[in-house]
Amino acid sequence: MADRDHAQLRIAADLVILTVRDGKLQVLVITRRNFPFEGRRALPGGFVRVGEDIGATAVRELSEETGLDGAALRLEQFAVYGAPDRDPRGRVVSVPYLAIMPDLPIPTAGSDASTAAWMPVEEVRAGLAFDHDLILDEAVERARRRLELTTIATAFCPAEFTIGDLRNVYEVVWGEPLDPRNFSRKVTGTEGFVEPTGGRRLPVTGRPAALYRAGGATTLNPPILRQR
Repeated sequence: MADRDHAQLRIAADLVILTVRDGKLQVLVITRRNFPFEGRRALPGGFVRVGEDIGATAVRELSEETGLDGAALRLEQFAVYGAPDRDPRGRVVSVPYLAIMPDLPIPTAGSDASTAAWMPVEEVRAGLAFDHDLILDEAVERARRRLELTTIATAFCPAEFTIGDLRNVYEVVWGEPLDPRNFSRKVTGTEGFVEPTGGRRLPVTGRPAALYRAGGATTLNPPILRQR
């Protein structure tokens, strides 16, 4: 017969902050200063205080541990993680938040984080504390899905960009090469995604490339889907 005692829970907020830096998909990680997993990398986050909304916890912890302003990010709650053994301190349920944004600043470690840094996703996978590897993997998949359904990729490009610049964002986030002609056809054929500026970029070699700016759409119809 199952144990009928009610679990005594603590609630935590964790954050997956993604960006594109140096041609790679990178994630914000800290090094834990305290037990448990002292000296291990982890996602920023911490416990909800009495009388505090979980979203406010996420913003506070991000600021305390990394110096980044969570209020300026588009934080999206995307799951709940509550495996009984996910935290050696007791029964802890994590509510994670995701943001994928360009031009984010260099973090500054504070609170119970001894370091804070941007690191390539592929370098930190399979090495994070708690169940943060799982949280990161599912957040990355959610971010990749955003590129399929929304125009967020244009935010990672300069004010005027080529289709090749935009394709590079997709390749970095999706982690796979794309056929240039097929990608160009899909992008230019999706209403409101990009708009031609009339200008051209002159490369060192090869043909000039047409320049575009972000269009007025926020969602893609039809979506631009990965090859499954």
